[in-house]
Amino acid sequence: MICNGYKLLTSLALALAFALPSPAQESLWLDLPGNQLSDLPGKGKRVVLISGDEEYRSEEALPMLAKILSEQHGFDCKVLFAINPETNTIDPNYSSNIPGLESLDQADFMVMFLRFRALPDEQMQYIDRFVKAGKPFLAIRTSTHPFNFGGDAKTSYAEWSWNNGKWPGGFGQQIIGETWVSHHGVHNGQATRGVINPKHSASPLLNSVTDVFGPTDVYGVTHLPESAHVLMYGQVLSGMKPDDPPLPGEKNEPMMPLIWTRNYQMTGGKEGKVIGSTIGAAVDLLSEDLRRLFVNSVYWGIGLPVPKKASVTVPEAFKPSYFGFKQKDFFTNQKLTPKAMLR
Repeated sequence: MICNGYKLLTSLALALAFALPSPAQESLWLDLPGNQLSDLPGKGKRVVLISGDEEYRSEEALPMLAKILSEQHGFDCKVLFAINPETNTIDPNYSSNIPGLESLDQADFMVMFLRFRALPDEQMQYIDRFVKAGKPFLAIRTSTHPFNFGGDAKTSYAEWSWNNGKWPGGFGQQIIGETWVSHHGVHNGQATRGVINPKHSASPLLNSVTDVFGPTDVYGVTHLPESAHVLMYGQVLSGMKPDDPPLPGEKNEPMMPLIWTRNYQMTGGKEGKVIGSTIGAAVDLLSEDLRRLFVNSVYWGIGLPVPKKASVTVPEAFKPSYFGFKQKDFFTNQKLTPKAMLR
């Protein structure tokens, strides 16, 4: 009885640690408790969504996705941001600080949307522990190249850099399946249409997913191992509208992998599974079926039955910014707080 009581107290302590940040830090991330009004499938499961890219507005995309997961599916969600420590506001141009990563220790699933981060060891250790535990995650767009440590960086994670030669392609290539290669389609000139791979059309990840479109271009993918399961290919369109025809010629012969799954395993760690997606900018998530595929990924990764047609109603206030880089002080001048992103 004493042992069982101790386990119960420990579980409660972990839940509180995930859901209740200290007053001094609570403004640095978003906590979205799962909807408790009904017995939703995600009840009791914890999802940590990590934003941190300068170009594709992950700081807008992930709060919206977390709101869907928490309100419509019952998952307890926490959204983390790149925070400038001088202002304590969101600053994707600041590449070396994402507070709250310790919440990964209690997470059941991670959503990663990072680009060229150089986080300190005391933050990186939590991502390291997560993947060594073999936990499932979704890696979006630039997460094929999430880390970039310069040659002089004092870090234990230099090999995780996107262009590392000792651990080829770093974390992106070794764990997710690909690193940064190229813009295969013309950036901001040729949009993407998702084309389902007939070999895996019965995958529960594709439940009620038929129409995926995004204005971001198809990425080059050349290192993906044969063991990966490509669920969807990226068709390069001739323009930027959903009804633009496919671009004729070699760009689509063959098409590049767009969304895939694979098993991963860190040295000395447990085997886990990852969903890789080179589409997923904030504006791409105006695509209902892409949102649904990402929600399906959470169910599938955790091991819950994937809904036949997952609810993915977008919040009315979600009007994503178009992708593109900003001046160095753009975000600090905006004084964006995590709570301001909950719209």
